[in-house]
Amino acid sequence: MAAPESSPNVLYDVNDIARLLPHRYPFLLVDRIVALEPGKSVRAIKNVTVNEPFFQGHFPDKPVMPGVLIIEAMAQAAGVLAFKSVPPATDGAQRIVYLAGVDDARFKRMVVPGDQLVLEAEIDRIVRNIGKFRCRALVDGQLAAEAMLMAALQGA
Repeated sequence: MAAPESSPNVLYDVNDIARLLPHRYPFLLVDRIVALEPGKSVRAIKNVTVNEPFFQGHFPDKPVMPGVLIIEAMAQAAGVLAFKSVPPATDGAQRIVYLAGVDDARFKRMVVPGDQLVLEAEIDRIVRNIGKFRCRALVDGQLAAEAMLMAALQGA
């Protein structure tokens, strides 16, 4: 995926995302979706602010976004992609995407308050209700983290 534009169009804001994902503050880690191609890829934004609750303990004098939350943010972006790529449930049931696996996770750069995390996810494959996604998190065009994520889509 190409680097984001300086003022990208917003396809989905946080309220739209909250209608798709069950997560809520303080665990909703996607602020907006700026690019989405169902069945292919998504680009999302997480604005990292100093008042995030996890910075109180990680670490008070040198705040760093925990790697597990970067993985979770990538998983949430992939979840939006999954919801928009798979046909709706035929019985009208609410779907939920559960993180089922993390492979080849690597952290390349710290994420700190003031950073804008660009989350990218591409579908590797979706078979029945299991999806595999190639995910990356970037700050200022630099790779901060990457992983292959597996998700189970309940209600498929």
